[in-house]
Amino acid sequence: MTQPSWELSGFGDEIDADPAVQVAVLQALGASAIEVRSAWGVNVVDLDDDQLAGLHRVLRDRGQTVSAIASPIGKVPVDEPVEHEVGRLGRAIAAARALGTTNIRIFSFFSPGRAPEDVRDDVLVRMRALADRAERAGVTLLHENEKDIYGDVPGRVLDIVESVGSPALRLAWDNANYVQCGVRPFTDGWAQLAPYVDYLQVKDALAADSSVVPAGEGDGELLDTLTALRDAGYSGYASLEPHLSDFTHLGGFSGPAAFGRAGRAFRALTDQIGVTLR
Repeated sequence: MTQPSWELSGFGDEIDADPAVQVAVLQALGASAIEVRSAWGVNVVDLDDDQLAGLHRVLRDRGQTVSAIASPIGKVPVDEPVEHEVGRLGRAIAAARALGTTNIRIFSFFSPGRAPEDVRDDVLVRMRALADRAERAGVTLLHENEKDIYGDVPGRVLDIVESVGSPALRLAWDNANYVQCGVRPFTDGWAQLAPYVDYLQVKDALAADSSVVPAGEGDGELLDTLTALRDAGYSGYASLEPHLSDFTHLGGFSGPAAFGRAGRAFRALTDQIGVTLR
């Protein structure tokens, strides 16, 4: 029987602003891919065509593929005009094409001061517009369950993916983010959401204070999730997003040493269940 194998990736800008350093650390951890959120301190949707071409050369020359564009699309208030995020998605699509991936991470909008049920229709209109644009472009949107957006808990994540009903809208699963929302990720969400999960983002968190910790050291039920993915025949990406040094609503940072610690912690879990990382 063939041993299960997943492709290891990671958020390069959690390591360093320089893509060459990002790749060096990832490759030292055995990762053949990178998730691109920013390069040289510039967010991926703000990189111009020349910068994207330069980034592509850096990655190509070092043999590093791109697992996803970690865009900030949908990480804005829901009262932004629909056209605002659809336009930014155009830049994310351009980045995906330049860097050789069809995966683009997105979010489902903040609603400060408003109850989720009061913004549901506005959220779904925007998610449908984004999915329509993605369908036309032949890319896949991966919704991340970020804290404080509409789709932050399993029930509302399910509402989004089923209500939009697009093959271009799938899920990126983040155990730590669920913990920070008071959710037991595997117990409360896996069964209903598993059919839609196409991508794994790797971090863990403690329920007591929401602090982010290396994989397997928190309350994210990560080993249960990994085992279920293995048993379902998952063969996709596992992307390290450790957030071990600093993080804001726009992203996080770990540095090379902490990123390495996170990578080794994750590999210890996959070794335990017989999954190889490449």
